[in-house]
Amino acid sequence: MQMLARNPAAAYRRVALEARIEASGGADLTRICLEECEAALGHALIALERVQTPPRESLLRAQTIMLWLAKSVAPEHPLGASLKTFYGGLAGQIGAQILQADARALAEIRKDISDVLEAAG
Repeated sequence: MQMLARNPAAAYRRVALEARIEASGGADLTRICLEECEAALGHALIALERVQTPPRESLLRAQTIMLWLAKSVAPEHPLGASLKTFYGGLAGQIGAQILQADARALAEIRKDISDVLEAAG
């Protein structure tokens, strides 16, 4: 309850996200994860611009999402190996930014995710 008092906007976002997840199917869940990762990278870019230090929390969130996506690809998916490589590669790139973040590299990673979301429609 104390978290709700400290940051009610974050608590509201978390509840809204949990509701979206509960109501979603497989493809929708992937989209939600990609959207959340894109948002986390956006927050990281803003934080990096403002304070000039690696925004670890946002980057860890983005990396965790990508790792989860890589591990959750269905074995029978026709693009399974490619998706695992793609998601795992992005997770590695994000992880490399945690200690020494580079805004240009983060923007490129975010753009890759944005391109996937756009292509998916």
